[in-house]
This record gives sequence, C-alpha cells and structure tokens, in this order.
Amino acid sequence: MADKGSSVSSSIKTESYRFSVQIYYEDTDHSGVVYHPNYLKYFERARENLIGTDALVKLWEEDGVGFSVYKAEMGFLDGATFGERLDIRTTVEQDGKFRLIFQQEAWRPNGKKPAVTAVIEMVCLDRNRQVKPIPPLKLD
Repeated sequence: MADKGSSVSSSIKTESYRFSVQIYYEDTDHSGVVYHPNYLKYFERARENLIGTDALVKLWEEDGVGFSVYKAEMGFLDGATFGERLDIRTTVEQDGKFRLIFQQEAWRPNGKKPAVTAVIEMVCLDRNRQVKPIPPLKLD
C-alpha cells in the first residue's frame, strides 16, 4: 500500500495501493457478471481515493486544474459476479511533466490472477482544457 502522504514525482513509483469494491446487482448484466464498462468506474474510484477527493476539489477550485484520462488499455480475463468484493490494486508513476500512468488490477476473492487489468494514462488540464504540468500530489 502507498505510504500515507507520499508524493508522486518522475523519480517515484508508488507501492501498490488497495481499494475494495462491492459488486451489486445493478453492476451486472443479465448473466450476473459485471458489465465490462463498470470496471472503469471501479478504477476511477480507486484513483480518486488514492489522490483524495478534497485534494482534487482544491486543485480545481484553487489552482484551476484537474485530471483527464488520455488513454486507457484494458484486459478482461475473468468476470466478477454479483455479491463479490473486488480488491482494486493500483500503482502510479509520473512519466515526464505532463502524464501520470496508473497500473490497475481488479482481483476476485481468492483469485490466482487479476480478473481485469488496466493501464490508465492521465494528463492535467486547466479550465481551458490546456495541458499543464502535474502539480505536486500527496497520496492518501
């Protein structure tokens, strides 16, 4: 897990951060398996929790910057089902001044491999949607 208060910079790669997600009936398709776009929501929640909602609001309101997904690659290896609790594992590293790369995995209970993998690349944008350098971040 990431140390509380650790910073992200081009020379740091975080330890694995973990976030738990309960699978509800509304998350599944007709067969009881998680509908694939929902994994994007689970990964987003984990990233938001890692950076911190208050920090994200402050960045937007005070500094006029926020994050946007630039690129997402996903692999679907095993479908989670209604009633399970997924373990979302996240690492993040900064790639240059403008991009954060999140490696994320969704693990089923007692899984021997991740059910879903993702590489999410994000950039920092100002209110005019212009790319800005990543500000210093304290990870929760």
